[in-house]
Amino acid sequence: MGHTSLEKLIRLQRKTPNIRNICILAHVDHGKTTLADCLVASNGIISTRLAGKMRYLDSREDEQIRGITMKSSAISLHYTAGDSEYLINLIDSPGHVDFSSEVSTAVRLCDGAIVVVDAVEGVCPQTQAVLRQAWLENIRPVLVVNKIDRLIVELKLSPQEAYTHLQKILEQVNAVTGALFTSKVLEERAVKEAEVEGGVPETSGGEQVYDWSAGLEETDDSHLYFSPDQGNVVFASAIDSWGFSIHQFAQIYCQKMGIRSEVLQKTLWGDFYLNAKAKKIMKGAQSKGKKPLFVQLVLDNIWSLYDAVVTRRDKEKVEKMVASLGLKVTARDLRHSDPKVLLSAICSQWLPVSQAVLSMVCEMLPSPSEMSSERVERLMSVGTRRFDSLPEKTQQLKQAFLECASEETAPVIVFVSKMFAVDPKSLPQNKQRPLTQEEIAQRRELARQRHAERQATSQSAENPESANAGGTQTATSANNTNTDTEALCAQREALTVKPAEEEEEKEHFVAFARVYSGVVRRGQRVFVLGPKYDPALALRTLPEGCSADDALPSIAHLACCTVEHLYLLMGRELEELEEVPAGNVLGIGGMEEFILKSATVSTSPACPPFTPLNFEATPIVRVAVEPKHPSEMPKLVRGMRLLNQADPCAEVLIQETGEHVLVTAGEVHLQRCLDDLRERFAKIEISASKPIIPFRETVIRPPKVDMVNEDLGRQQKVAVIHQAKEEQAKYSEGVQVDSSGLVNLTTPNKMATIGVRAVPLPEEVTRLLEGSSELIRTMEQFSLFAREGKTLEISQKTLEEIQDFKSKLEGHLQGRKWRNAVESIWAFGPRRCGPNVLLNSVEGYQRPSVWQCLEREKEKPEAVTLRDFDNSIVSGFQLATLSGPMCEEPLMGVCFSVESWEMKLASQFAQQDSTEEETTSHQGLEANNKKTSAAPASEVSEPGGSSEAGGGQNRRKGDAATDCYGPFSGQLIAAMKEACRCAFQAKPQRLMAAMYTCEIMATAEVLGRVYGVLSKREGRVLNEEMKEGTDMFIIRAVLPVAESFGFADEMRKRTSGLASPQLVFSHWEVISSDPFWVPTTEEEYLHFGEKADSANQALKYMNAVRKRKGLYVEEKIVEHAEKQRTLSKNK
Repeated sequence: MGHTSLEKLIRLQRKTPNIRNICILAHVDHGKTTLADCLVASNGIISTRLAGKMRYLDSREDEQIRGITMKSSAISLHYTAGDSEYLINLIDSPGHVDFSSEVSTAVRLCDGAIVVVDAVEGVCPQTQAVLRQAWLENIRPVLVVNKIDRLIVELKLSPQEAYTHLQKILEQVNAVTGALFTSKVLEERAVKEAEVEGGVPETSGGEQVYDWSAGLEETDDSHLYFSPDQGNVVFASAIDSWGFSIHQFAQIYCQKMGIRSEVLQKTLWGDFYLNAKAKKIMKGAQSKGKKPLFVQLVLDNIWSLYDAVVTRRDKEKVEKMVASLGLKVTARDLRHSDPKVLLSAICSQWLPVSQAVLSMVCEMLPSPSEMSSERVERLMSVGTRRFDSLPEKTQQLKQAFLECASEETAPVIVFVSKMFAVDPKSLPQNKQRPLTQEEIAQRRELARQRHAERQATSQSAENPESANAGGTQTATSANNTNTDTEALCAQREALTVKPAEEEEEKEHFVAFARVYSGVVRRGQRVFVLGPKYDPALALRTLPEGCSADDALPSIAHLACCTVEHLYLLMGRELEELEEVPAGNVLGIGGMEEFILKSATVSTSPACPPFTPLNFEATPIVRVAVEPKHPSEMPKLVRGMRLLNQADPCAEVLIQETGEHVLVTAGEVHLQRCLDDLRERFAKIEISASKPIIPFRETVIRPPKVDMVNEDLGRQQKVAVIHQAKEEQAKYSEGVQVDSSGLVNLTTPNKMATIGVRAVPLPEEVTRLLEGSSELIRTMEQFSLFAREGKTLEISQKTLEEIQDFKSKLEGHLQGRKWRNAVESIWAFGPRRCGPNVLLNSVEGYQRPSVWQCLEREKEKPEAVTLRDFDNSIVSGFQLATLSGPMCEEPLMGVCFSVESWEMKLASQFAQQDSTEEETTSHQGLEANNKKTSAAPASEVSEPGGSSEAGGGQNRRKGDAATDCYGPFSGQLIAAMKEACRCAFQAKPQRLMAAMYTCEIMATAEVLGRVYGVLSKREGRVLNEEMKEGTDMFIIRAVLPVAESFGFADEMRKRTSGLASPQLVFSHWEVISSDPFWVPTTEEEYLHFGEKADSANQALKYMNAVRKRKGLYVEEKIVEHAEKQRTLSKNK
């Protein structure tokens, strides 16, 4: 197919039913970009010979060097099937786990996905992840089983073995889809049952029988699975340019065999064979030991082609095959020394992969106008709100979505999934435009004049007399020529130099977007809706029928801007457009001032912001960045701001210490971000610290055995009592610690005493709290509104989730120790939504429950008031949980129980101070809601502002509740913080390390080396299994993030590149060793010696963090202060 003109693509953009928005998803190195090359080559954009070698959509230099895709890039292709012409917007996405955020940005803009699976490696971790992402976004996938040539050339399987192997791969992929489907059906059924139970009172007295299978049997799932006879599977080898679906072979053989193509399509895949005598297709090939049709009619032919061309290089047989297939192969290809060139020349004509894949895409995947209403509702229901609870006007927009309307009256709705940086030179408006006829004539005249000038000067140099004679005439003509020349040169310089100077300062960003409704035009005014925009609030404030052109009052998270440029994305190129109708993927210029990473753009203020993207990888690897020359700090700050905008997953933070911290998803991602900073965004030399490894601090139940696994006897207990006496002396004045771990602390002015105890939370509770931070934030917001006398609307679904969360908590917190614990929760922390709990065990103090959002429907017996300075206690707890005593890292899985709280303060002072606290707490929560970040990356040490702000406000109000020790609320906050820290130290303390799950595929011969590298880096193997039909092992292990730097490189070096790991953040795990351990029992002294200087991993980690933060580290710098012994005397 020849090169498609821009005009044709623009014309096709208007035919919504013939548009296909698709992305290519797969595990790393399964052949996505090679397949994309073959599809791009079908449009004549690149040569078919270069397809697979050029990797056209990998436009970055580091992508070409590393050989992996690092960003998703789009291209528009034209495909003709019969009389129909299709526009295919193809997005190639990365497969490396570090760049899975780019996959999320691509998936959101598509209606279908091509899932590529390596025929040898089968389903890998990232394959499962991309199938899950496609499922979550409600997009339909089709399957390409790639690299089938490896089964022939590398594994040397027979066609029969290859058929069995391919069947297993299809089963694996379908198993992943089946698991996703089952979980969805069971979830829906559970919701229905809950509704039925809630609405209908139980009448049956008999036992209830649960039949979980019933829901699955009723639901039709046949369309979900991949099966070649359904037409949603293509078998291919993209590097050799061939691919086919069952449908193609059915068409070929229906003429030869005289069997209808529908019958062949049903029987070519499966347990069918051809009975040559009866000339019938019969079932039961396996039981009768016959060749299945797929092997006989399809695989045997491909295997014999490879055998003739690649293995035996049989010239005669090849020529016979080429003639029988009716192909034309050039003599140059036949003579070529590389057999792959000849193979590619034959296959690209016989079974072109682009035709197989694109025809499957056009037949099996939906157009934008076929979007399901379920997907629309899911996109429009942001946060905790259900679609039914949205305003009426907002719900009416659903119809525009479903119709994918391109009329003038249809509201424009666009979703921007990411911003990407573009070199100003590659923008269409900055490229040299083709010259007009007048300009060409002008330049030709200029060239003639210059030539005449040169000839005149050379002649005058040869015969000076004649030159002097006609001097005046030449001078006048030369003057005229010079003025013309200068004018033209100045004009050209103005065209080229001026924009270059302007662009030098400004980095250009293009928004990667899709139009869901309406027509976007250049110069159009639109609303940009932030993620927290509330259409209900805006519709109440804004006048009826207003547009973005009107002068409007300012509304939170709503901005107005002009669409400056529209681009058609063509891989490495951009083409300028005037307008783009609904259903198309496009680039929008001039949005960098209004959009940070993603946003919804619309002409209607009733449009809700789309639900946030689902990111699989969590940013966990953080480094501190600084310029080599301090004077270049402003450039670094600007560069980091641009990097934050250009990368959907990277986060940029400024810590309390003033460090600029960059948080990324993994080592490869970190390297790419640092390279971008140096070469593109900051353009300065920068130095990055060693990765900052996040830890958490926790307490555990007292261990039952010592370090040599002996039961703790009386000797150990005596030692502990001695230790306790020593430690009692360490605590500051006013702190009392009893043997049970209860800490009593008095404020400096002796006006209040607090009793706090620290208890470890069960592991399940910690996990539950960590996963429910959004719900806890909603509950906290509701409580805050209630205290101010306002009400916050919460959807029924969210209330059900909160109720479920509460019942799970009650289920996990069983036993005498936790009696009524859930009801007496005072607060969660840090940042009011973390995995630590503050319990109210103060006798006779009833305060409003954190669960009051669940109690609003019930009759309230009486209003429960807060005790004075209640908020100071919560602020102290928040500060204590934000930075623990071991190495100032956040706490995790700790429950602080306030057992006593006595105050001797004049009531009017207290009342005044309490109201001030209330306002500061409100500010603190607002700040929290603005800053939402992933669990492992949530350790920016900014203590929320509530404590200091509280102190500052009190000073401004006057010093009624102030004495020489400062405001009383501040004293109480400090006392609570100190009490929590002392209570924490009174229990056995432990560090928690962030853990990666690590999946490694390796052959049997390098298995030992893989284990060696893992054990050296404190890794723990969970299981290993052999992949059926191959000699590959899959090893699953966990590895501390602290030990993961350089792990992938070391693994590749030690195994000669035969094993490469995929690291994904998994969970937090307690490090079993005690960082403060010293030998106390006789057995420990015997085993470890008096110094006990064997490596203590937890202590090593703790001291490294303390050193980095500039905290005191207890270590001997000089071990033996003796004179240095020299080996030889100084001569």
